[in-house]
Amino acid sequence: MSTLFERINDRVARTAFGRWFKLEGSGAKKERAGSRFTISVNASIIADSGGTCVCPTDDLCLADDAYNICVNEVRNNLITATAAVSSLSTFLMGVFANLPVGLAPGLGLNAYFAYSVVGFHGSGIISYREALSAVFMEGWIFLFLSLIGLRQWLVRIMPQSLVLAVGAGIGLFIAFIGISGHGLGVIGGDTVNLVGLGGCLPKDYASDDLAGYCTGGQLRNPTVWLGIFVGGILTVLMLMYRVRGAILIGIFLVSIISWPRPTAVTYFPHTVAGDAMFDYFKKVVTFQPLDRIGNVIDYNYGSGHVWYALITFLYVDILDTTGTLYSMAKFAGLRDPETLDFENSTIAYCIDAFSISMGALMGTSPVTAYVESATGISEGGKTGITAIVTGLMFFVSIFFAPIFASIPPWATGGALVLVGSMMIRNVLEINWDYLGDAVPAFLTLLIIPLSFNIAYGVIAGVFAYIILNGVPLILKKLSGGRIMPSNYEISEEWVIPPGSIVPYWIRKVHSYVKKPRGGVHANPSEAELDESRSSTGDEKEKPAEVKAERAS
Repeated sequence: MSTLFERINDRVARTAFGRWFKLEGSGAKKERAGSRFTISVNASIIADSGGTCVCPTDDLCLADDAYNICVNEVRNNLITATAAVSSLSTFLMGVFANLPVGLAPGLGLNAYFAYSVVGFHGSGIISYREALSAVFMEGWIFLFLSLIGLRQWLVRIMPQSLVLAVGAGIGLFIAFIGISGHGLGVIGGDTVNLVGLGGCLPKDYASDDLAGYCTGGQLRNPTVWLGIFVGGILTVLMLMYRVRGAILIGIFLVSIISWPRPTAVTYFPHTVAGDAMFDYFKKVVTFQPLDRIGNVIDYNYGSGHVWYALITFLYVDILDTTGTLYSMAKFAGLRDPETLDFENSTIAYCIDAFSISMGALMGTSPVTAYVESATGISEGGKTGITAIVTGLMFFVSIFFAPIFASIPPWATGGALVLVGSMMIRNVLEINWDYLGDAVPAFLTLLIIPLSFNIAYGVIAGVFAYIILNGVPLILKKLSGGRIMPSNYEISEEWVIPPGSIVPYWIRKVHSYVKKPRGGVHANPSEAELDESRSSTGDEKEKPAEVKAERAS
């Protein structure tokens, strides 16, 4: 059987298909070693914003059946939107950028969108429709920044400790959501200590308006323990034994246990909202149109709050998407160790930017590369074929929306905690030995989950870094190197990676414009050749081409 697969791989590699995706054995330049041919959480979070539903009272409509039914319809819409935009963006990434990276609305960004910008049930600074306008504009700005190379350059000059801290802080943020009332329910509100143990039954809530604030009976809700043991501990054990799809298995096991009614852990109680959810669940296979969230953007760019959200989205997304893309490219062996850029970076960022704006039209938060792409890469998926297959699977899932809409929060809570625990590993690479690097990173880690706001943590870290490293640098310059911190020599060196800020395609166009009349190439200098070799993420100048130009 293995010989059969080897023959299939070899034949596919030798085709135009294999050469386009640079499969091993294709003979293409820079073919990717080891690459062979055979190889609903987002909706729940954004639905907490209320979407286009309008609450007529000041109590956030927690007990309003009509409002909750509307929110559930928004959630059903968001499942379709998430699958659709993920299918489109991931497919494009595979075909045009030839990268094994999947795209979907990011967990950290959707939490910021839902809880910090729009707010729970619309209690934030701007409406859901206005927030989509910020996302829509963000995509086009990102497209421009990607085309001129600025987006790639910005992430390359960020201090590495801060980049690592942001990723780890987002992990803590996601984990906190997973153990809160939006997930397992282990942590709830507390009228004295801000947060405390949750997981009580509704009869023990402080009031109808304070769901999750327990006056007693903490951790008595059986859904908490179902999520902890099946969605959490069992999933971890499966991961330890390398069971493929362990996280998905855990989510669906908890969901299947929670679907029968009536049981103590049912997701479909005999209430108005429960009956509506169960009626939708029984459809199993259907297409849910985007009747509540499709093309509902309010282009209110005259609002200062919209621009505040837009600028924050831009900054956070630069760190989020670029950091993830760089990490996945490095994991796949596609990143240049000197320039810190990777193959087809301009194309990849343009696809990401385009997908962000298309996602806004479909009603969802910013699209970003996701870290789960590492799973496919570790199995040998190092080309765009991996992304193409993933995109096709997303497309199929559009028609199974009732199943995904019926996954309870305690089924996904454990998965969020696990994802957070995987992202926190970045702290190992932070320079904890020098306070000028350690304190800004720690502030970023601390403030992101505690403020429930990624942007606040990023801003705190950047300002702390500028002050704690800028003051010693100024004193060092003024004193001629006599006044320095005691362990200044172990500080993280901040350098601008070699290579031009100008992307490859602009330099290529410029070189054609500068050609002498008659089509004779001027002999390039060694410096020009070195710059061409060292600076882009797109296809760099090939050695054979360099030799040809030298010969000419």
